[in-house]
Amino acid sequence: MSIRHALAGFCLFLVTGVAQAAPVPFDASWREQGFLRFFTNDYTFRGSQLDVVSDGTVSLVWKPLDAAQRTATAASWQWRVRESVPPTDLTRKGGDDRNLALYFVFVDEATAARLNPSNARRLLRNASTRALIYVWGGAHSVGDILPSPYHPGLRTKVLQTGAAGTFRERVDLEADYRRAFGEAPGVLVGLGVSADSDDTDARVRASIADLRLE
Repeated sequence: MSIRHALAGFCLFLVTGVAQAAPVPFDASWREQGFLRFFTNDYTFRGSQLDVVSDGTVSLVWKPLDAAQRTATAASWQWRVRESVPPTDLTRKGGDDRNLALYFVFVDEATAARLNPSNARRLLRNASTRALIYVWGGAHSVGDILPSPYHPGLRTKVLQTGAAGTFRERVDLEADYRRAFGEAPGVLVGLGVSADSDDTDARVRASIADLRLE
């Protein structure tokens, strides 16, 4: 192979990789889902960025994915925390506050074909649902994968702990899913973003930007 052909092939690879990294805008397609009796967080949608304020509150904003987005195997984003909750035990129900959590929700193909993905609370209660939750917060080690105290099909992976800051993340959804559940992932049907400060009665000021699926 000539150097010219090798360079052409490498350039094609780069272009293809960039084209596959599809942005996920923070727009009107996201809907807030409250949890039980709790008051809701404040969310501001800015297109490429979501700003969140959680002041002794907890809720989640949810986006169902279309067919073109459901085959993603990786994701990337930037997030920032200006005010932080204290470290907590993320495996304890009623004591698991965190600054930000980004949900990637999967179901098997049969369930994906018949289930309405618009209702996050119903979906997260479904027996076939599996979710990877990437978290900034908790009194754990970065990289830990933890069971959820709320549903046997949820796993939390700690990406950042403790205090304020700004970080860029890229995650391998397929590899993390296999590590968390011991099998290949199903169909990615939705995304969620949550902040949680009701147990510590603290305050979170944070944002997520430039969210992309690959």
